[in-house]
Amino acid sequence: MAVASAKTKSPIICPPFLKKGDVIGITCPAGYIEKNKVSTCIQTLHEWGFEVMLGNTVGSNSTTYFSDTDENRLAEMQAMLDAPEIKAILCGRGGYGSSRLLDRLDFSLFKKNPKWIVGFSDITALHGHLLSKLKISSIHGPMASAFIYGKKDPTYIQSLRGCLIGRKIKYAHAGHPLNRLGKASGRLVGGNLSLLCHLLGTPSAIDTKDTILFIEDIGEQLYAIDRMLVQWKRAGKFKNLAGLIVGGFTDIKDTERPFGKSVEEMIMETVSDYNFPVCFGFPISHDHTNLAVKLGIEYSFSVGPKLVQLNEI
Repeated sequence: MAVASAKTKSPIICPPFLKKGDVIGITCPAGYIEKNKVSTCIQTLHEWGFEVMLGNTVGSNSTTYFSDTDENRLAEMQAMLDAPEIKAILCGRGGYGSSRLLDRLDFSLFKKNPKWIVGFSDITALHGHLLSKLKISSIHGPMASAFIYGKKDPTYIQSLRGCLIGRKIKYAHAGHPLNRLGKASGRLVGGNLSLLCHLLGTPSAIDTKDTILFIEDIGEQLYAIDRMLVQWKRAGKFKNLAGLIVGGFTDIKDTERPFGKSVEEMIMETVSDYNFPVCFGFPISHDHTNLAVKLGIEYSFSVGPKLVQLNEI
């Protein structure tokens, strides 16, 4: 199904939604994960009525940071992209490494028979490539390693199920005192801020014109976040936004000599030249509070005094 934007008119391909009995492949195109850390995910997917194909990169014999060698991670991702019986690919975890594969993957069969690719963090690189080069939607949301949080708060894991089976997204979240009020509509794009900067100057960099952008990050120094925001602004990526959603910035560190500004203050300073609506604290993050969203799809975005709403059009 192709979804056209009223502003850009270029079509975005939406892969078929899943039905009971469909197969979901789990692979690790980036960092290593132990096999026992995906057991809750496999059990949950079975409870949802899906079959699971577990890749060899999950719990491999790797002794390095990566889940396996570039060649083995590439081969497994390629096989799952090409396999007609696999209807969605769920990444095991993020970390680093997906971008090392992008220019070597062959998407020719995938373009003919697209499927949902799910993940966040380092998987932002893959999302950007799919949207920029192939015009195919994907899902920014919980990965296999995050399903363990579903027992504590099932809302966020269940949001992924809703995306996979085709429910239209309707999210509401409490307001924040620093929010900039307003309404907007546009395609939803974004992901991990450091990865979005990593894609700048490459064919996988995302086009932000007339879009609703969301950003989040983890474990960064405050000065590094400021540097990324400056880079993003200098690249013109904030200039023509329809709206900005700020998710979680977790485990943020400061230098011995304080940077002197919070993440929120940096962001508001960065976008002070523009008048699009901005919301803070939206539940997209590296924490368990991580709502699944379909990328490249049209949404309406409303930032009110007490309530923020993001609804798929």
